[in-house]
Amino acid sequence: MRTGRGTLSVAAGLVLVALATVGYVLPPAFDPPPLKVDPAFQAIAPQPAGEVRPVAALAPVRRQEISLPAESQRLEGTLRMPMTPGRHPAMVFVSGSGNGSRTEFTPQAEFLAKAGVVTIAFDKRTIGYNFRERDFGLLADDALRMVEYLRTLPEVDPTRVGIWGVSEGGWVVPIAAAKSAAVGFVVLVSSPNVSPLRQVAWALNEQLLRLRAPVGARDLLTRAMGGVGFNFLRYDAMPALSQIKQPVLAFYGTTDPSIPFVESTKALITAMDKAGNDHYTIRFMAKGDHAMRVQGGPFTQGYLETLTNWITGLPTTAKPAIHMAGATPVQRFEASDVPEAPWYAGGTMLGLTICLAAVGYVAGPVAAVLVRLRGRGHLTVESNARLWRPIRRRLVRMAWTSLGLLASVVAFIMLLVLFSINQAGAWPAVLAGWLVVRLLAVLMLIQEVTAVAAFVSALREGMQPSRWQHVAVAGVLGGTGLLMVAAAYYGLFSFPW
Repeated sequence: MRTGRGTLSVAAGLVLVALATVGYVLPPAFDPPPLKVDPAFQAIAPQPAGEVRPVAALAPVRRQEISLPAESQRLEGTLRMPMTPGRHPAMVFVSGSGNGSRTEFTPQAEFLAKAGVVTIAFDKRTIGYNFRERDFGLLADDALRMVEYLRTLPEVDPTRVGIWGVSEGGWVVPIAAAKSAAVGFVVLVSSPNVSPLRQVAWALNEQLLRLRAPVGARDLLTRAMGGVGFNFLRYDAMPALSQIKQPVLAFYGTTDPSIPFVESTKALITAMDKAGNDHYTIRFMAKGDHAMRVQGGPFTQGYLETLTNWITGLPTTAKPAIHMAGATPVQRFEASDVPEAPWYAGGTMLGLTICLAAVGYVAGPVAAVLVRLRGRGHLTVESNARLWRPIRRRLVRMAWTSLGLLASVVAFIMLLVLFSINQAGAWPAVLAGWLVVRLLAVLMLIQEVTAVAAFVSALREGMQPSRWQHVAVAGVLGGTGLLMVAAAYYGLFSFPW
């Protein structure tokens, strides 16, 4: 007796509705609201002309490779020193996330050195910094070693040695400044000032909006982020920021898609007020991206001049005529925090689910091999061969579909992250990837329902499954069921698509 297509369609539809409901009702939900308009950011004064006056970057420069001891390794860097008489201000570059090669700072370091500022750019450490673990305090100590080295040089004014940090460096530099009075000033470029998780979630949301990605794609990413157990993602920047007593110069680009620059600015102002520090300067650079460049090309107009004039003018430039000036920033959505995943949806449980599913998929073949090795069950298998073959084919297809779904989800997430990091990509690629993921999820559901129906029909026609066949059926159906529940949590069955 075979189950009709109408019955199977109804069963598949009911299961789909149930799984879609799981995606809707289970936390955490992520839906960042529009950012409320703040009048203070709608009428920003233009940048004072004196800050962007031309800089004569013509001094001859001496370059020297340095190597300093640090915790667990040595730090390699490049020192650039203007060959002009007298003591000069000096600055250490602190990189953002990633490998952090000193070469990324070469254009700025060269310009500053030719304009009379001693600079050090160094390679980020490789021990104690990786994808999963990031100790911002350890990175701050590395920067302080460079500061102390600069203060020993006869060509350097020890009272004017500062630290410059970009992006992730915005979480590192405040720690160093709060820890040591040897830091004479702070320069923050595209400093998030919110938690890494909020910053990443905001950036991904902005990129997904740009790529016209479905809402479900955002939910998939944010729920995956909520289950990630990297402690540094929830780092609170405010305690260190609130202890900075040194002069601060902060740059934000108005086209930066990587940080919530309005909220980042508010957080910085709040921290400065809490620290009782009135020596801060915030400048919004027109057309500036995350690295203060225009679409990855030349530096935004006025950035290098403002930076150089501010450093060389210290301590006079420490207290500006106006704290916040420049182009008008527009931030559309709040940088909402990604709720932490409940215990049943954390990374550990997801890994356990995938492992149990894998065990279920291999349990049948392993049991069949053991039976053959013992010489048992052969007659039972032969008597059920006609009914068993189509069921076995279904089970094999289910295993391959599940593997394909897992691979496609990982590939899709990587695609979105790469598009976000590189500010690239096109909406057809995102929609195509999302369609593949959703179709594979629905195919897995259909295969589960039809396999159950086929096995029940075989039992009605007199099939007497052997023990290993029971193991194979239970393993594949159970493993696929676990993956379907996991897929439901991550919104792969939700509507609208």
